[in-house]
Amino acid sequence: MEIKQFVPLIIDAARDAGIKILEVYNSEDFGVEEKMDESPLTKADQWAHQTIVEKLKETGLPILSEEGAKIPYEERKGWEYFWMVDPLDGTKEFIKKNGEFTVNIALIYKQKPILGVVYAPVLDQLYYGGEGIGAFKSENMDPQVEVKLIKHDKGPTRIVASRSHLNEETKEYIAQFKEAETVSMGSSLKFMLIADSDADIYPRFAPTMEWDTAAAHAVLRGLDVEVINMEDDLPLRYNKENLLNPYFKVER
Repeated sequence: MEIKQFVPLIIDAARDAGIKILEVYNSEDFGVEEKMDESPLTKADQWAHQTIVEKLKETGLPILSEEGAKIPYEERKGWEYFWMVDPLDGTKEFIKKNGEFTVNIALIYKQKPILGVVYAPVLDQLYYGGEGIGAFKSENMDPQVEVKLIKHDKGPTRIVASRSHLNEETKEYIAQFKEAETVSMGSSLKFMLIADSDADIYPRFAPTMEWDTAAAHAVLRGLDVEVINMEDDLPLRYNKENLLNPYFKVER
């Protein structure tokens, strides 16, 4: 399958979802509910989900979305290609109105993310990339530019640390470095700090789901950077029976 054919489609889907999200973001009523795990769900999540699913339907490939139906493993385990979607990654950031939330769309092939788009509607930053494609960024509707990693040889190691998940394991990890400074960002934009050469390492010692990481992982793979499972030192795999990710690390 020629995956480049899907690039315009997933960019359109992400931007269209972003329009729906901003309608809610700029309104008075977010329609906040609680999901079964007590994490927040808003009208924006639901509208973005519907928009993306409608767009991706034309590919004929299955879709696994955070806000979609819970598809049994017996049904999805045989999928060779499928879309993995997080229509609004960073709902807490959305509710806080800090702009650091994203739309994530990834194409998975045999448990690997091969194409992805990460779009931050408020910041109007869009990243896409994948296996054999490279990685690209567009900002403020400017023409896309290719992303290249820039060496960082001097100064402290820049470590991505979540504002809401700076736990003891993360603190201990950071303490290993002689010189370290932390950089923070919400949602999948944490991974994009690596892509933008604004950070060197992103260790994650807190729960994430596959749809939280798949799109950003695909973009990083366009830069030959992997998201590594800390348990076995292998790249994260997708479409597991349990969709919870292990602890992971990204190092450029």
